[in-house]
Amino acid sequence: VPSFPFLFKSQQRNHRKITVIDGAVGYLGGFNVGKEYVDQDPMLSPWRDYHLKITGPAVEDLQQLFFKDWEEANGEKMQYRDVFRKEYLKGDHQVRFFSTDGAYLEEEYIRLVDSAESSIILGTPYFIPSSPLLKALERALEREVSIQIIVPAASDHPLVKEASYPSFRRLIPLGAKVHQYQNGFFHAKYILIDDAFMDIGTANFDKRSLFLNSEVNCYLYDKEIVDAFKQEVEKDMRNSTIMKLEDLHAAGLWTRLKENTAALLSPFL
Repeated sequence: VPSFPFLFKSQQRNHRKITVIDGAVGYLGGFNVGKEYVDQDPMLSPWRDYHLKITGPAVEDLQQLFFKDWEEANGEKMQYRDVFRKEYLKGDHQVRFFSTDGAYLEEEYIRLVDSAESSIILGTPYFIPSSPLLKALERALEREVSIQIIVPAASDHPLVKEASYPSFRRLIPLGAKVHQYQNGFFHAKYILIDDAFMDIGTANFDKRSLFLNSEVNCYLYDKEIVDAFKQEVEKDMRNSTIMKLEDLHAAGLWTRLKENTAALLSPFL
């Protein structure tokens, strides 16, 4: 029977979603390839997600990351000469990719939370933060940073919904607002800070993304893009209801049992 570190390592997976076409157009975000992502799963439709289309010099960086993953998966080393490569004009917006392989994402998220001066809006299908990351959110609330968290009301996996409840019991009394998305399944992964910085990517706000998965996030800083993104986030909120602390306290025996089970399994959820 595998012991702890080997069992933990066996859970690692590449959770990145990268598409590069002709070396000229790149895509990344929350969409996988599956029927539920195109609203063909009656239990989860409509599917709410965010995906970025990227052109310009940044595509080369995304392609290089794909080459790295390809080599690790099957040992084949790809070179730029093996694929179409485009001569790019200078891009219109600042873009930064942040890729992780089961390390450093916790520290990066803590840095982002600690940098907030007025507001944090966080969207994620799975909210299972580590203890240090949860404490960073509590510190932000204590310095009167507005925190709004958008999560799905429905669940696509057992236990992940209940796994979030202990954290919400700590954050809501401090002033955080938790929005439960009602119009289908919410699979978006984003962070908006001070209406000036946005992060969209593949990483969920959970321990699996923090400590196990290979992920890639995209940072954007331009006001034009951030403002357009904020309008979409406001749609998410309008399609949500606010979670009430009394509802969490009134959870039944079955919900409490699932919550306790989820606490034990949280590193793998």
